[in-house]
Amino acid sequence: MAHPSVKHVVIVGGGASGVLMAAHLLRADPENLRVTLIERGGALGRGLAYATSNPAHVLNVRAANMSAFADDPDHFWRWIAQSAGASIPGQLDRSSFAPRALYGRYLESLLDPYRSRDGEARPLDRIVAEARALSETPEGVEVTLDDGSICPGDLLILACGHEAEDKNRDAIYASPWRPPLAAGLPRDAPVLILGSGLTMVDAVLSLLDEGHLGEIVAISRHGLLPQVHRPVDPLPFDAADVPFGTSLGYLWRWFRQQTQWAIDRGGDWRSVVDGIRPHTQKIWRHLPQESRRRFLEHARSWWNVHRHRMAPEIAARLKAAMTSRQLKIVAGKLGGVARTDSGATVEYRPRGERRIETLNVARIFDCRGLAPDPADTRNPILRSLLDQGLARPDPLGIGLDVDANCALIAQSGKASQRILAVGPLTRAALWEIVAIPDIRVQAAQIAAELTAKNPS
Repeated sequence: MAHPSVKHVVIVGGGASGVLMAAHLLRADPENLRVTLIERGGALGRGLAYATSNPAHVLNVRAANMSAFADDPDHFWRWIAQSAGASIPGQLDRSSFAPRALYGRYLESLLDPYRSRDGEARPLDRIVAEARALSETPEGVEVTLDDGSICPGDLLILACGHEAEDKNRDAIYASPWRPPLAAGLPRDAPVLILGSGLTMVDAVLSLLDEGHLGEIVAISRHGLLPQVHRPVDPLPFDAADVPFGTSLGYLWRWFRQQTQWAIDRGGDWRSVVDGIRPHTQKIWRHLPQESRRRFLEHARSWWNVHRHRMAPEIAARLKAAMTSRQLKIVAGKLGGVARTDSGATVEYRPRGERRIETLNVARIFDCRGLAPDPADTRNPILRSLLDQGLARPDPLGIGLDVDANCALIAQSGKASQRILAVGPLTRAALWEIVAIPDIRVQAAQIAAELTAKNPS
């Protein structure tokens, strides 16, 4: 994609995606490029994932593979050794799952060398504001902020990350993203969690750490828990051996064959899942649209619990809670929710059965995940782009429609020359683009494309 000469890049979103994007741009061209990062929140690099202060909320990838730079794999570990100081947990090493709060500090530190301070001209400016609207001009782009001011630039990169869906219809519902989790909740009260994925795991850990003693019931359609990490090496796959472009059924049979082959030889299915990872984006890009739809409907839950796994120490805590019968995982479909004086009566139908069960709970924690459908977004700048026709949802409603270079595709079908997206917003094109090892590669590719066109 031919961009105009880029000297000033505006990034909207200061979570992990935005910080990684800014870090890769400034690392590639610190002298000729200016970056403005717009983020309404406080500390940079936090977003939903890394804003937690609970030390039990740990990364789902080992420290050895969490560098911000794929070509410098020890960068995160060196930062821990040199900068984190006394806050490092004593048992932490390269194979550990570091606290997410610690990783949030690391992300923020990536931009420290570039930030403007004390009147000194530096290549990075941070604006504490909410981006409300975007318009294209003959010279570039203009972002309207919530105070009415305008931030101009040559090019804009959307890094809005995950958008938590606000499902708090009344006081009975609680969000796992808004600590303290159990504020006002009696310690012995029964609670319901909707969902059984990693967000549910975080919510359970928070409840336990806050001393909650009541029963915790987690309901999801399949009742699947995230699998547990094991110290295994990825099984290498040559691209020539991966069946790109086939149907989901064929691909699924091939994957099961590879898994069985590994297990028959004393291996582990995790080696197959991790070995496929370098190819998953290409698999998704070549998957027929109907196969993508079927995957989302029938196989996504299975893939997620095997792909996005728990640290062993976290799995041990969940197992203990289930063994004590404080935590119960239920496969079923949620039915009616009736408000009561003490909370709510919830109806659900167990999976594979017709009978209806009821639960009396004091609070419902909605951990069914995030709201990826941009058509339903409440983010003002995304709403502005969609309303103007400068962006469109992808046909399956899981992200914005972008081209191979991550440029937004307008409702007309034309790719933008000045508006790009990075991170989870590009899920429709890449699928596997929510983890740091994937986002850092995407950010590096975009940075190389943009800075290569800058005059020296």
